[in-house]
Amino acid sequence: MRPPCPRWRTRSWRIAAAALLAALLAAPGAMAQDKAAVEARFRVWLDDTIWPRAQARGVSRETFEAAFDGVRLNWNLPDLVMPGTAAETPKRQRQAEFGAPAKYFSRGSLDGATSVGRQMARRHAAALERAEAETGVPGRIILGIWGRESGYGRVAITHDAFEVLGTKGFMSTRAPYFTDELIAALEVAEAGFVPARSMKSSWAGALGQPQFMPSNVLEHAADGDGDGRADIWGSEADTIASIAAYLDHHGWVAGRDWGFEVAVPEDVSCTLEGPDQGRPIAEWEAMGIRRITGRAFPEHERQGEGYLLMPAGRHGPAFIVTPNFYVLKDYNMSDLYALFVGHVGDRIRYGMGDFQAAWGDVGAMYRSDIAEMQRGLEALGHDVGGADGLPGFKTRRSIGRWQEATGRTATCFPEIGMKAELAP
Repeated sequence: MRPPCPRWRTRSWRIAAAALLAALLAAPGAMAQDKAAVEARFRVWLDDTIWPRAQARGVSRETFEAAFDGVRLNWNLPDLVMPGTAAETPKRQRQAEFGAPAKYFSRGSLDGATSVGRQMARRHAAALERAEAETGVPGRIILGIWGRESGYGRVAITHDAFEVLGTKGFMSTRAPYFTDELIAALEVAEAGFVPARSMKSSWAGALGQPQFMPSNVLEHAADGDGDGRADIWGSEADTIASIAAYLDHHGWVAGRDWGFEVAVPEDVSCTLEGPDQGRPIAEWEAMGIRRITGRAFPEHERQGEGYLLMPAGRHGPAFIVTPNFYVLKDYNMSDLYALFVGHVGDRIRYGMGDFQAAWGDVGAMYRSDIAEMQRGLEALGHDVGGADGLPGFKTRRSIGRWQEATGRTATCFPEIGMKAELAP
């Protein structure tokens, strides 16, 4: 039996909502300020935009109604853009993955992920071995992701997925992306992975122990325990198999490592960083780059392509990474995230210690300040990868190239003293 249509779906309610919108829009700037008007517009958007798309994807009306039962906009989420206003770079950086490296690699985070990861390695040895045999993805890498994403399933995931995805699809800086993920979440509910009203997510809409976005649940969730279901919420074996499947589908190269911490001589410029400046690891070695352990690069790695990575420029550890590092970045587009996963995996499997080089006192600048510097670099002809306030490899090496062009030693990382010279 079809449930009764909620009040906000009735024709009379929608006429009233339209009248309210018209009245509020009559006052200059009112649409950007009045949350009640935005809530009304959100409801119309769900009915006029989301429902037709969901229906075309095979979502039933019952699933749709259940998903949005009682859902309102969540005004506390980051990166929202009120209708009628322009997006602005946030002043502060709220995502840990793009903040201060030293904080991301804190003692508690590393030790906790490592110690529990070793327990999980013993407890789920068979599932990890099976996943590695099927995909080529090492068990230690699967554990590194699982630990970072949900603390091996121990971290509570409390947000309402449809509230988060609905809000961000309706009014965020990446609205088209989140709208697509909202449709995918409805498909996840329709397929019976989890009931709509029980679907919890992170503040960004990620689901289950692997923290998959809904589209990734549909594409990569795998049955690791052989019960015929892919349950990334309650099954550890399915979680392990799903993480392995994700990395396999994104191009993990079996037999290659993720990367190595290295010492970079002063005469090797930090501007050589980036996945578009790769060369055989043997060539990096010929330039004087050495592993910090003193051991030689494995012979099969020396012939493969490697890339210089300096996530804090000259103010922190340096690495030669392989294509697998960028597969890890497909899981989360952050250098620090991929480093954490690889490093924790090595600690779990090989008993590795901390990175030898220390993280400098970087990462404390406002995101809005870095965005100003990026716009200044763009005006000088540099490709910084977009003025988003995030110091990715294109921004880091652009800073280094600007430093070298102005007769300075390249450090390849934003510093507060540069703002006055670079801000447009």
